Amino acid sequence: MNKLCLLLAAILILPGCAKKTEDKTQSAAPPATLVTVTQAQTRKLEIFEQTIGSMESLIDPGVGAEVAAKVLKIFAHAGQEVKKGQLLAILDNTDYILQKREAEAEIARIEALLANQGRIVERNQHLVQKNFISQNAAEDASTLQSALREQLEAARARVASIEHNSSKTQVFSPIDGRVEKQIVSPGDFVKQGDSLFQLIGTQKLRAHLPFPEGVAAKLHPGQTVRLSTPTVPDKVYTTTIKEIKPLIGTNRAVDVIADVVDQSGWQGGASVNGKVILGEHAEAVVVPEASVVLRPAGEVVYVIKDKSAFQRIVKTGLRQEGLVEITEGLSAGETVAVDGAAYLTDNAPVNVQQSSAK
Repeated sequence: MNKLCLLLAAILILPGCAKKTEDKTQSAAPPATLVTVTQAQTRKLEIFEQTIGSMESLIDPGVGAEVAAKVLKIFAHAGQEVKKGQLLAILDNTDYILQKREAEAEIARIEALLANQGRIVERNQHLVQKNFISQNAAEDASTLQSALREQLEAARARVASIEHNSSKTQVFSPIDGRVEKQIVSPGDFVKQGDSLFQLIGTQKLRAHLPFPEGVAAKLHPGQTVRLSTPTVPDKVYTTTIKEIKPLIGTNRAVDVIADVVDQSGWQGGASVNGKVILGEHAEAVVVPEASVVLRPAGEVVYVIKDKSAFQRIVKTGLRQEGLVEITEGLSAGETVAVDGAAYLTDNAPVNVQQSSAK
């Protein structure tokens, strides 16, 4: 009887133990890793060298006084933008007005003498014909008439010179640009050649781009260079290398020069970012940086197929704008893991949450 009871108890216990063993086996399977995916794309990647330099203004004239006079009015001040031909200052021209009146009076006097001498010459010619005076006397009168004509021309030239100097009492801007410095004020007396303003032109600027000496062999005039400056953050100016200075500076860098022409908002002295384009990869296969994972075998990506991740050893190239070029080991169009790729292993099950933005 006791043996029968023990046999029945054993039969009842065995199914429960088998169920627990089955549950343990199922719980030992690894859980699926949550990942996002994207497809490997092809795009053009540029090979470039980049640096930060400075801008130099090539047009920075000093506006000086061409005549000696007192400053009456100032129309431009430091920081103000000016146009070519714009009036900057007025100097006192009273002396030139008086000199012009004096010269004009001299012209009137000579003209009167010349008119009278003309009549004398005409009368003398009649007297010579009647033998009342000698030919020498008539020639003396003609000579005096010629001398008065020359005096009249000299007086008129003096008036023109006075008018020219008087026009210099109005000071105009020689360029389109900005007033860097206002040197004089109303009431100041300036001599000929004294500085009045310092202007900075913006029509033509020069970018100085320092590149390490090891990069110099890759650069040459004519290569495309893209420039940007903080003063105009949304503008990229494309130009070419104008020249490369042959002397390496004390900072062990070569000076690469590129010109900027007629760009509004660009300023001399500002910093400039320069990117020299050395070449391009026209059909580069790229994936996000997060898709490339470092493993003992090297750099790998995980290709997603049928809810499983398969490790693929790859070789990488350029890295730009959050993308990595894959030179070997992956083809365009293949689906790779992005977020969560660092937690994957070969043949690991995955749960794709969403497709990552291209």
